[in-house]
Amino acid sequence: MLSRVVSAGLLRKLSSSSRRAASTLVIADHTGDAVASSTLNAVTAAKSIGGDITVLVAGSSCEGAANSAAAIDGVTAVLHADDESLGHQVAENVTNVILAAQEAGSYTHILQAATNDGKNTLPRVAAALDVSPILDILTVESEDTFTRPMYAGNAIATVQSGDAVKIITARATAFEKAAETGGSAAVSAAPGSGFDAGKSVWKTDEVVQSDRPELASAGIVVAGGRALKSSENFAIIDELADKLGAAVGASRAAVDAGYVPNDYQVGQTGKVVAPDLYIAVGISGAIQHLAGMKDSKTIVAINKDAEAPIFQVADYGLVADLFDAVPEMTSKV
Repeated sequence: MLSRVVSAGLLRKLSSSSRRAASTLVIADHTGDAVASSTLNAVTAAKSIGGDITVLVAGSSCEGAANSAAAIDGVTAVLHADDESLGHQVAENVTNVILAAQEAGSYTHILQAATNDGKNTLPRVAAALDVSPILDILTVESEDTFTRPMYAGNAIATVQSGDAVKIITARATAFEKAAETGGSAAVSAAPGSGFDAGKSVWKTDEVVQSDRPELASAGIVVAGGRALKSSENFAIIDELADKLGAAVGASRAAVDAGYVPNDYQVGQTGKVVAPDLYIAVGISGAIQHLAGMKDSKTIVAINKDAEAPIFQVADYGLVADLFDAVPEMTSKV
């Protein structure tokens, strides 16, 4: 009897969801002055779902980001929540903004790029709405069906949701960027007020200034592994990256060994990248690392172990000592 009740409830929920025209609330990642490039990917994912697209820009002194969101091709409307409590994207506070917007707008989908902020906030929204989040999607098959990676990308699951509202994070590298211009959406104040949940307090910002491109969106990435043996030796990666105008990445082993900061990490538990050129130096190619870079357009591997797994995904491989090969490479760029 219980199974019949559950099945009937699910059918009612599916039926209710199917009668509603699709409408997506995209949560913007932004710098205050402009939306991040990952938001452009998220808008493309929302376009694949269909229906109206509303972008929510929550922050402090973020009018510039709201205006840039309004110009994105395909965006129907922009909600702007400007409050001091939202200045550092504290997850509990941003969750309150999203819930207020959902209560007012009754969106069928709430979507954000699978960035650190997206991974931090949307599961909280899903818990508050008592639905199951669908994380890190790769494609949109229909309004209620999506694909997402499993087992470090070695299997692709097709997930169908019967929830009335779908909470989704989208892998930015799986979707093209929407055009930054061409839209003319109206900007209005987000519903609700008093967003400070009083549960977390932002203490300090530690920002590292760099002239290099941001790792997640760079066209070229040079990444180093544990074979570099020390943080001092990582300088040869920096030199090659600077010559190429590339971002610098690292394997988890290099990060765990303290050679570079955690935000350099590429892989299943780090950043997912898909640049035009990925140069893996002294990286063996563990499955966790491959999950974060195997969609790169061209992969070059340098490793003295001819049996290293990285060569199985590389377009070009060089079996050589990195301490000889990389400086020579740098001198010829």
